Amino acid sequence: MTERLNYFAAAGDLLKPMLDQEEVLKASGLDITIIELVKLRASQINGCAFCIHMHTHDMRKMGESEDRMHLLAAWRESSLYSAKERAALGWTEALTRIADTHAPDAEYAAVAEHFSEREQVALTLMIGAINAWNRIAIGFRTPHPTEVK
Repeated sequence: MTERLNYFAAAGDLLKPMLDQEEVLKASGLDITIIELVKLRASQINGCAFCIHMHTHDMRKMGESEDRMHLLAAWRESSLYSAKERAALGWTEALTRIADTHAPDAEYAAVAEHFSEREQVALTLMIGAINAWNRIAIGFRTPHPTEVK
């Protein structure tokens, strides 16, 4: 894969609002583990190697288990995720695949059960943001680091 464009070098000022939003959402009260699970799951669905690499490394630094990262694609069949995490992951999948799902009532009900209204907004914005980052990284063919660790 060959990088098409270094978007930060070309238009870093245009990306600043997205970077600022990331900081606001990190401070929104959402649990950092949920934030990272959401980012990783959306990136898996979208096939964004750059973001999968970034978020697995971030999660590892936070102390996340290898099993939870490896089983994330099969979270519905794993007992390693809490009910709140499951609600967030279901909402992530529904919104990431919005053209197919149209955000089903059952997924929203699960989110509403586990998250305050403010947290629901933050979670939804987080899902939208990671999907935007995935599209930028995939569109411009941003390569992930290749060092072996």
